Amino acid sequence: MLSFFSLVALFSPLWAQQHRFKEIDMEAYIEELFAIQEEEINYEDLYEGLLQMQLNPISLNRAGNEELQSLFVLTPLQITSFLTYRAAFGPLLSLYELQAIPHWDLETIQRVLPFVTLAENTHLRQQPLFQRIISERDAYLILRHRRVWETRRGFLPADTLASGSLSTRYQGDPNDLYARFRIQHVRDFSVGFTMDKDPGETFTWDPATQRYGFNFISYHATLYDKGPWKTISLGDYQLQFGQGLVFGAGFSVGKGAETITTVRRSSVGIRPYTSVLEFGFFRGGAATYRKGGWEFTAMYSNAPRDARIQVENDTMERPEAYISSLLRSGLHRTPSEIEAKAQAREQNLGGNIHFNSPNKNFQWGSNALHTQFSQPFQPNPRVYNAFEFTGSTNHIYSTYFSYNLHNYFFFGESARSKSGGHGTVLGLMSSLHPKVDFSMLWRQFDRNFHTLYGNAFSEGTRPINETGLYLGLRYKPNRKFTWSIYHDQFRFPWLRFRVYQPSHGTEWLSRIAYSPSKNTFLFLQARNESKGRNLPNLAQNGVSHLVGTGRRRNLVFSLEHKLNNTWQIKSRVQASDFLLGTQYSKGFALAQDLNADLGKIRLSGRMALFDTEDFENRQYIYEKNVLWAFSLPNYYGQGLRYYLLGQWRINQQLTFWGRWARTSFTDRRQIGTGLQQIEGSFLSETTMQLRYQFNR
Repeated sequence: MLSFFSLVALFSPLWAQQHRFKEIDMEAYIEELFAIQEEEINYEDLYEGLLQMQLNPISLNRAGNEELQSLFVLTPLQITSFLTYRAAFGPLLSLYELQAIPHWDLETIQRVLPFVTLAENTHLRQQPLFQRIISERDAYLILRHRRVWETRRGFLPADTLASGSLSTRYQGDPNDLYARFRIQHVRDFSVGFTMDKDPGETFTWDPATQRYGFNFISYHATLYDKGPWKTISLGDYQLQFGQGLVFGAGFSVGKGAETITTVRRSSVGIRPYTSVLEFGFFRGGAATYRKGGWEFTAMYSNAPRDARIQVENDTMERPEAYISSLLRSGLHRTPSEIEAKAQAREQNLGGNIHFNSPNKNFQWGSNALHTQFSQPFQPNPRVYNAFEFTGSTNHIYSTYFSYNLHNYFFFGESARSKSGGHGTVLGLMSSLHPKVDFSMLWRQFDRNFHTLYGNAFSEGTRPINETGLYLGLRYKPNRKFTWSIYHDQFRFPWLRFRVYQPSHGTEWLSRIAYSPSKNTFLFLQARNESKGRNLPNLAQNGVSHLVGTGRRRNLVFSLEHKLNNTWQIKSRVQASDFLLGTQYSKGFALAQDLNADLGKIRLSGRMALFDTEDFENRQYIYEKNVLWAFSLPNYYGQGLRYYLLGQWRINQQLTFWGRWARTSFTDRRQIGTGLQQIEGSFLSETTMQLRYQFNR
């Protein structure tokens, strides 16, 4: 006990200086979880999921293996150490007590803190729900405005075409408007709405196209721990159970610099949906009933979906409408995009049964989901999508498990869709030694496996037409050094987009991180990926659809240093090359960041230089943005990118953010194509945001 208080005394000043509760260093998380930033990943959804983890922290005094693993931070050995400590000494009395747990270093604790709590809310539950809502301190309203200041072609006057008709133009103005309101208390309730108008969309009231001022409105009301009811949610929500083969929403990561903990999904259950992405969520109601170690979840959803509707005559000359494509962009700027808005409806009926053993070391569950569209879905026929989903209905069901044996986590899920296609994920995470962690995951998804809300670990963007084996290793000989490496081998039994024959590939990543002191952190990272790709027409030699192996290599070096309590600098160098057939290209980017914390005012800035020979070598570097906004531009071509971000905490209730960013190209006089085209070599953008916090 004496040693514990000594630790508290030793670390308390450092803790106060380095950690601010309720804040996440998003840049550090992006660097750790996403080894190479690419456009195929839905970063906005992942960011929103991370935000939900922060706004709904887990209770350390009640959490089991499943909840602790959902943080993607703790190794199997650290989780086992925590549960052993809690069983021996009882519930934690203070978060400072985390420093006394074996194998929990200060770095781990700082990464965990934004997502955990000791609060139980028992004294608040004595007040009526309405009184708790109106007096809640965690209540805020956010208003945001963003705009690109150069004029895109879509906002210019329409041209007269040769046919005499006018060319297409955007219907609205170039302003991007966003509003978010939320009142929530940990494990008690959450109520809120999110509204969004994209650039080019009109701010109009048109119930026929479901535009009510803002083009998209999301809303929810969720209650937690009401007697036997674990969760009751109305409005927009998501579900995550098992390994994401049926219900795979929420925060889930795949291959990254964190090679161990991110391979496994966690059953976090029902979560309110608060993003502005106009797909991937349910709209209706869901509830989870808890009895002993069993949990029963039921859900129903009836949501509009943007779709292209086609009409054809059948054999009796009766017109039949069908969906040729479902649109996921969420943009309603032109007449054709507005015409597609909410043209289809999607109904979902499903449920989950989840069992937790008394010691919480074993979990078992089963999922079922039935989906019905208002019109049959018939995508445009292509050879590569011959086994994709078609028809009006789909049903899918699965069973999953996870088992903790000392420092070993076993997990898996197997599912079958209406088509008869199967999907299976089996994995293992283990702390082989206090300094060595290991992970392994095998997956197989048939070419006719159809999951509309799945988000399982995979090489492709969806779990379909893939077999693969992933191996991950992390070696931490001491506090200063960490070596992480993974190797993934995968195969695609059927054709894919831009790959017109069955193919295979491999990918590996290695990262060495070094932190000589609490103020300095650097890493060197190399990645190699090889997989099939259609050869360019010039390389076909008269034979169509030849497939070669595209090899992409990436190298990243990053150095971060805290000069003092006010100033911090960060330097980054990254380069890549790409080889397909005889065509070889390369590119690089250099970035220098400067951050300042002046108390009520914070400043961040960057200057980046980039030079890439083609689009295959475009460079992605995460940028700081206003609170709860995400920015990950691609650096393509030659030029400079710079931005300045400021935050001013005016008083306890009001905080203002302002951001200016500009890209200056040196190799072109036009930016973009189509209606997004800009005449000139500059792209300038501003973002302004205001947050008002109630009851402060």
